[in-house]
Amino acid sequence: YPFVELLSSGMAFAIAIHFGISLQSLMAVLLTWALISLSFIDYDTQLLPDDITLSFLWLGIIANMFGLFTDIYSSLLGVIIGYLSLWSIYIAFKLVTGKEGMGYGDFKLLAMLGAWLGWQKLLLIVILSSFLGAVIGVSLILFRGHEKNKPIPFGPYLALAGWIALIYGNDIIDNYYRWSLHAL
Repeated sequence: YPFVELLSSGMAFAIAIHFGISLQSLMAVLLTWALISLSFIDYDTQLLPDDITLSFLWLGIIANMFGLFTDIYSSLLGVIIGYLSLWSIYIAFKLVTGKEGMGYGDFKLLAMLGAWLGWQKLLLIVILSSFLGAVIGVSLILFRGHEKNKPIPFGPYLALAGWIALIYGNDIIDNYYRWSLHAL
C-alpha cells in the first residue's frame, strides 16, 4: 500500500512538471491514478473493471471535446481503432490456436487510452507495451520462477505504455521520424 501511494504521488509530480499547473495536468493526474489502479487490479485478479475503463474512456472523450490532449475526431478514432486492433489480434490468435490470448478488458483499456491520446499514439502504445511485456515476462520466468503456462496480465504493460505515451509520446514519435529521415 505505501508503494502505491509513493508511486501515485511521484507520477502526479511528474505530470505537474511536464504539464504545469493546469486543467490538462489535473486530467492527466486522474488518468494516471486510474492507470495505476487498473494495473494493480489486473495484476492481482487478471480483470480490468468496466467501472474504471469505460468511465475513463468517456472522460477522455469529454476532455478532448475541449482539445486537452488531442482533437475530438482523433479521440473518437482512438476509441474505435484501439478496441478493434486488439480485438482483431484476439480473434486471429483464437482462430489459429483455439485459445484466448487476452481478455476483453485489454481491448477496453486500449480504447480508453485512444480516447485520451488519440489514434496517433496507439501504435506507440502497442509497441511499447509489447516490448515491456516481453522483457518483464521473460524476466519473471527466468528470475522469479513464473510458470510458463500461467498467464501474465497485459493490462499493466498497456497502462505503463499509455502513461509513457502521455508524457513522452510526441517526443518519441518526433525523434523516430527525424531518425528515419536521416536513415534514408
